[in-house]
Amino acid sequence: MKMVRLVSLMIALVVLASGSVAAQQPAGPPPYGPSITLEQAKKVLTGAEAEARKNNWNVVIAIVDAGGNIVSLQRMDNTQFGSVEVARQKAWTAVAYRRPTKVFEDAVAGGGMGVRILRLEGVAPLEGGLPITIDGKIVGAIGVSGVTSAQDGQIAKAGIDALK
Repeated sequence: MKMVRLVSLMIALVVLASGSVAAQQPAGPPPYGPSITLEQAKKVLTGAEAEARKNNWNVVIAIVDAGGNIVSLQRMDNTQFGSVEVARQKAWTAVAYRRPTKVFEDAVAGGGMGVRILRLEGVAPLEGGLPITIDGKIVGAIGVSGVTSAQDGQIAKAGIDALK
């Protein structure tokens, strides 16, 4: 009987503690909105491609809608075909989890509890995937693959900046 009381007390403390912590935390990631249009996706793609060409980087650029479905995908000449799937996975991860894929890369790089990220289904823990937001709502994501993760991220950001 003592064990039941002890477990009940522990559960109550956890619930109370989590309630006060939740009240102090900022709001979560942006909500989903209507999916990105083809015209908007083309602007993102054009901006990303311009950044890649400026730096002579051959990459794959994937744009997905709010449901993670491909809207646009481009493989620049001489880009390894393996980057097609990696770019799609980065875009899918960014929209599915509503955050940049660099967050996952950093968590894994930190080791310890961050390695748990590797168990999340479908997560690409590599920089280069960014959610696309319009009016504060996630409408899709971009994923880039082909050069270093930091360079992929630079290209993805240029694509999003082109939409503004």
